[in-house]
Amino acid sequence: MAYGKTVELFLVNGTADSLITAELSNWNGKALKIPRIELSACDRKDLYQPGVYFLFCKKDDGTDSVYIGEAENVKERLLQHLRDYQSEKEEYYWNTAVIFVGRDLNKAHIRYLENKLVDIARASKRYEVLTKNTYRNTVLKESQEAVMWEFIDNVKILINALGYKVLEPVLQQTSNNSVTIDDETFYITVGSAVATGKVTSEGFVVLKGTKINEKTSAASLSPGMTKLREKIISSDKVNEFTTTEDILFSSSSAAADFVFGYSVSGPKSWKTKDGRSLKEIEARSSS
Repeated sequence: MAYGKTVELFLVNGTADSLITAELSNWNGKALKIPRIELSACDRKDLYQPGVYFLFCKKDDGTDSVYIGEAENVKERLLQHLRDYQSEKEEYYWNTAVIFVGRDLNKAHIRYLENKLVDIARASKRYEVLTKNTYRNTVLKESQEAVMWEFIDNVKILINALGYKVLEPVLQQTSNNSVTIDDETFYITVGSAVATGKVTSEGFVVLKGTKINEKTSAASLSPGMTKLREKIISSDKVNEFTTTEDILFSSSSAAADFVFGYSVSGPKSWKTKDGRSLKEIEARSSS
């Protein structure tokens, strides 16, 4: 059973575009979200503590990427990232850092956290993970591992609350007992297209293993969808017109356009195994 959580966000300088702290009730950890341009001048004591951090970047092609690291003195390590970029030792340019510190964290703890967080971020496939190497053989006592996994669970909550779904898979298990539309699985079988998908709180997910039409009707699709479809097909998300991972779209229609290669109605096209369309199910759930 899931329980409610209280998250306290504090806008340190009175604006959401500046330094923000985030805390959970009954947890001694803390998150700090800070823009790159404010780092050097910020002299908070908690920035000098041991912790793990996420550096969020956006590439020229719009791809989201993240560097996940650890440091015994987080601020000094982030300043080193700035110096490395200036001296061209690092190629990526990050705009925002999200830092997690906690009472009694030591070097073994933060190395363990970094390794696990990198693994989770890679498995989630929301962001390109820029971290190359982590300490994979860090050994902790069983009791310490339990504390670190609780820390990780709280990191997931706070980083999501701060607007970054870097640790969340596009498909998540529902935690309540009620049957909702996101419990349904939808299908398309037309021509060479054999697709499976699910509704989520973010849009519509085309599931791994979906076979899409090879041709694109540029006259039918919008320029934006044509470009998006070509980008996805040329990426490692698709191999021989079969999806190799779950792919999130903004709507069922966008997902259907991707599968068909031409413009269609998603609510009418996606159907359950017993033939009910997404449109019918949505109409019933809203009545």
